Amino acid sequence: MIVDEAYELANGVRIPVLGLGTWFIEGAAAAQAVRDAVETGYRNIDTAQAYGNERGVGEGARTSGLARHELFVSTKLAAEIKEYDAAVAAIDGSLDALGLDHIDLMMIHSPQPWADFRGGDYAEGNREAWRALESAYEQGKLRAIGVSNFRQGDLENLFAVCDVVPQVNQVLVHAGNTPSELLAFCAARDIVVEAYSPIGHGAILTNAEIAAIAGRYEVSVPQLCIRYTLQLGTVSLPKTADRAHMRSNAQVDFVISEPDMRTLEALRIRDYGEHSVFPVYSMK
Repeated sequence: MIVDEAYELANGVRIPVLGLGTWFIEGAAAAQAVRDAVETGYRNIDTAQAYGNERGVGEGARTSGLARHELFVSTKLAAEIKEYDAAVAAIDGSLDALGLDHIDLMMIHSPQPWADFRGGDYAEGNREAWRALESAYEQGKLRAIGVSNFRQGDLENLFAVCDVVPQVNQVLVHAGNTPSELLAFCAARDIVVEAYSPIGHGAILTNAEIAAIAGRYEVSVPQLCIRYTLQLGTVSLPKTADRAHMRSNAQVDFVISEPDMRTLEALRIRDYGEHSVFPVYSMK
C-alpha cells in the first residue's frame, strides 16, 4: 500500500510518500486527526508554527500508540523569522510545543514573511535562518532540514553558503499547477519535493476534464489528484480531519498512463475560491 512506501532523502533518512496535512485543524481536533491518520496507516504528519496546532499534533503523535521512530513529524519555522538567534529559539519552541525529543523534518516556511510574500530581498535573513536549522541538525534535534515555497533563486542563495543542502522543498503542486522546471531543478540536486494542496483546495473537484480522467480509472477526483503528485515523484500531503477521507486518500495504488499524466501536467487550474486570500495562492 502507498502508506508503506517511502523516499530516501539525501542524508539517508526515509520519508513516507503520503502524509497528512494539518493546516486549519486546531487543538484537540489536530490530536484526534493524527491518531485517526495513524490508525489508517499514515506515518507522515506535517504541521507548522504558523498553523498554531503544534501542541495538538504533538499530543496526537505521543498518544498514537506508535513508537517515536515509527512516525515522521515535520514542522516549519515561521516565515517572519529571518535572524539566527530568533530561529534558534523558535526551533526549541517547536520541540517544546510538540513535546518530542526530536523533529524529523523542519523547514523555513517561506523565503519572505507572509506580509511581503514574493516581495523584498530577504536573502541574508534566509541564510541566518538556515544556519540555525543546520546547527539544530548537527545537534540531533532535527533529522532533516528543508525549505518551503522556495523558488530556484531562493535555493541558490542558500547553496552559496550552506554546509547542508536543503533535503526537502515543500511547494504548491497539483493538477492545474505543476511547476515542472522547479521539480526538475530540485530532482537534479537530490532535493525531495513535497506537494502541499495536492487537491487544489477542492477547486478542481468540479473540473470536467479531470473528472473524466478519474472516471476512466474508476477513482475519485481527489484520488486521481493525489496519485498524480505521487507519480511526479513528490511526497503528497493532502489535508483532512475526516477519517473516511484519510482512508480514501490512501487508496491510490493505481497507475496513471503517460498520456494522462501529460494532460494533467498541461492543465492550468488556479481557482482557489475562499483560499485565494492566502499569499501562497495569490499567484505572485
